Amino acid sequence: MFRMTTLALLVGSATCAWAQDDTLTLPASNVTATANQPTEATRLDLDRPIESGSRLNLSARENPASVSVADRKTMERIGARNFQDAANALPGVNASAPPGWGGYVAYRGFNGAQISQLFNGINLQYGGAARPVGAWIYDRVELLGGPSSFLNGSGAVGGSLNFITRLASRDEDTFEGRVSYARYDTMETSVAFNKALNTGDGPRHYARLDYSRTSTNGYIDRQENGAGNLAFSLLSDINDQLSHTLAIEYLEEQEDSPYWGSPVLQPLVGTLHIDKHNRFNNYNVEDGRYEQRTRWLRSITDYRFDDNTQLRNTFYHYNGQRDYRNLEVYRYNADNSAIARSGGYRQRHDQEVNGNKLELTHQGQLFGLASDWAFGMDYSTNQQTNYPLSKGAFDTVDPNSFEPGHFLDIPGMDAPMTKGRTTTTDTTSAFVENRTRLTDQLSLITALRYDHIDFDVVDHVARARLDRRWDAITGRLGLVYDLTSNVSLYTQYSTSAEPPGGTLTSASISQVGDFDLSTGRQVEVGSKFDFLDGRGSATAAAYRIVRKDISVPSSTVPNTTEQAGQQTSTGIELAASFKVTSKLLAAGNFSWVNAEYDEFNETIGGVVYSRKGKHPVNIPDRVANLWLTYDLAPGWQVGADARYVSSVYANTANTAWVPSYTVYGLSMTHDLDKHVQVSARLRNLTDEVYARFIHQTNTQYYLGEPRSLEVAVQWRY
Repeated sequence: MFRMTTLALLVGSATCAWAQDDTLTLPASNVTATANQPTEATRLDLDRPIESGSRLNLSARENPASVSVADRKTMERIGARNFQDAANALPGVNASAPPGWGGYVAYRGFNGAQISQLFNGINLQYGGAARPVGAWIYDRVELLGGPSSFLNGSGAVGGSLNFITRLASRDEDTFEGRVSYARYDTMETSVAFNKALNTGDGPRHYARLDYSRTSTNGYIDRQENGAGNLAFSLLSDINDQLSHTLAIEYLEEQEDSPYWGSPVLQPLVGTLHIDKHNRFNNYNVEDGRYEQRTRWLRSITDYRFDDNTQLRNTFYHYNGQRDYRNLEVYRYNADNSAIARSGGYRQRHDQEVNGNKLELTHQGQLFGLASDWAFGMDYSTNQQTNYPLSKGAFDTVDPNSFEPGHFLDIPGMDAPMTKGRTTTTDTTSAFVENRTRLTDQLSLITALRYDHIDFDVVDHVARARLDRRWDAITGRLGLVYDLTSNVSLYTQYSTSAEPPGGTLTSASISQVGDFDLSTGRQVEVGSKFDFLDGRGSATAAAYRIVRKDISVPSSTVPNTTEQAGQQTSTGIELAASFKVTSKLLAAGNFSWVNAEYDEFNETIGGVVYSRKGKHPVNIPDRVANLWLTYDLAPGWQVGADARYVSSVYANTANTAWVPSYTVYGLSMTHDLDKHVQVSARLRNLTDEVYARFIHQTNTQYYLGEPRSLEVAVQWRY
């Protein structure tokens, strides 16, 4: 297979040089702040192509689905420190990053593995790989709502998030950077340059380098984090038809005494609360540790046959290693006078992913009608080995005064590291997508994808092995009708197929068994439009998603899972941007979803309980964002923002829940000249105490950040 992959890379790696240029220069539509023109950072650009919505380079207006993007300028304006902050700016997304859950995302009534998180269109099939560190190297975050296996392969019943790295560009030579300091000694130093390496005839080369270093003492006692992120890319125009991009990324992160959550006060029913006086307590051991090191290599070759036909080949390699050494579970006793600590874990995850994507696009005709096509083949092999060691109860401490202890104080944690489980997932796919203009106003968009999944898991402890294969066919059928030049209507039917247990990368034998793929289907209708002579733009969508054959704990065999049940999500999403006056810009979004189990039985203490009509955990039914920016004077701008997240249930019985919250922010920016900008940002203005995530298995809050002030200097030459 490696030889086949290499051959595909050598034969034709491509989607034309100018097509790549279009992709790379999408952010060029962003407005750079000047003394005479306000920066419209949160506006909706319905005519911008969005990679994550189609292989046909369709704009948001042309796509029969809810698609949205947070570009580079938007991330800067909202103060996004990592790509999850950017994702939270998109309609309906609620993302957080507790250490053990990596990149946790809830969207359209689903969470975890039901939301595909892609890096430059590549699915690592492991939530821990999406742990956010810094936003500097990323160009934009794109969101596609609903089942999208037809585009990205198995998974994605709720939607897909695509985190896209900045690449070398032909546009101009630039040098930019940012230095910031905030409360809790939170610091960032970032630099980047893009430069043409040569001029004249013959091959042309362009290089880009992005580097950022972040560190913080954290708002939780003893928690410290440091991370470095490096991205380098080299774009080579071999001739007018052939170009190649080599992209390399490296990330390292170390977090000392990671924060695993604040224990919830007893009783564990109704609205859950914490002891606010001890909210900064860290119940982890003194020498707790989380570390990760990841490496990316991408080779992207674009070849243009002519103006209508292009070929792109992407070969990619990923290697990641993650180490955990922590005491992670904390629970109050009945009278809330003491906290029992348990859950000692020493884990290592080694993951390697290799793959190749070959795509051919063609603009032509079908029965005399304008018709655009995309054909492709994908192959990937994903292997992960874990080295687990876990222990139960450790000790009981006074929450007001305690010694954290050390990791080796936990009995048995000095045991040698041994392999626990190795999983290997080989996926071979073929797809076709088409847009045919039935009339000048009406377009038909269709897609079909076939996935063959070969999965192998070896349990090194039990000396057991399981080999399974699945075949999945998914697709979409959509219509887009241009009511006027400014108003479009759309409808879409799409499907998904998801591996048992949510993700195969970390699956055990019991989680896979003889299970079939979990399937999903969605019907969506919506509209995208401009109004008031272009002063405003908006999108609206309504959808219904049905997911079948959910993997749930077995009702008959302890410590195993079974496929049973069905979940339905019905909701709406709204987003808008409006230039209220020449100086005031308002932008925001709102989502509502009703997610509930149609069929679901849960076994507790040997007793089977029906959860029909109950709501999944950690799923807010309402999420809203609002941003206001006002130009005080030339070169001066102030802003205000608000984010609301409704309450979420902490258990499937829906007998306990976490309160809703609203956080506010203020910002001010000043352009010293056309190159340098200074800014100040106040986050969580009212110092709201709120939970971004609830650990339903151990009843712990993962608290949001307290009030903090950030000052920064950013430049671009």
